[in-house]
Amino acid sequence: MSTETDPILYRETTPLLVPQVTLEGLAVRLEPLAMSHAPALAAVAEPDIFENFNTVLRTLQDMESYISDALEATARGVERPFVIIEKQTGSPVGSTRYLDIQRKHRTLEIGSTWLAKRVWRSRVNTECKYLLLRHAFEELKVMRVQLKTDRRNARSRAAIERLGARFEGILRQHMLVRGGVVRDTAYYGIIDGEWPEVKARLERMLAER
Repeated sequence: MSTETDPILYRETTPLLVPQVTLEGLAVRLEPLAMSHAPALAAVAEPDIFENFNTVLRTLQDMESYISDALEATARGVERPFVIIEKQTGSPVGSTRYLDIQRKHRTLEIGSTWLAKRVWRSRVNTECKYLLLRHAFEELKVMRVQLKTDRRNARSRAAIERLGARFEGILRQHMLVRGGVVRDTAYYGIIDGEWPEVKARLERMLAER
């Protein structure tokens, strides 16, 4: 009979690979982020969207710098960014990504998500998370997905908790954001054994919408 102190041997031991992919849902399509998306994303990037973001994106130049950093991280193999396309209009309405990709440990994070205000409180964010989580656990075979946000960002924390992610703690004075603001970071996680329950929860949420 095993106990919590017994070591666990994970079924996948090869390094995690996260190839470029497009993920398709009913309302959104997640396409690989490219510099060509900068003008359309800048057009919907109102400054107050980024109240709790690490950086405020105000101009086309800001957006180009943001995308350039994402593509550089992609080249290093630690991130995989997406543009969020609203299928009904064919227009970009935000961005999200896999980040902190730990190839050896088969874990990654979902984050850097922002959305145009007109799609707030729609199915867009839930469907994005569903597509990313499903791909991570069912295709990439990751062991764990983490999500994090500013401790003070009540709206983001509530959204993460609605997904079914478990609160794991606060990392105090974790980083400096927006020109020197000290941020404590709230961490959440989903492990592979929890995915079936989280998947069913998300599918119920999407069906209700």
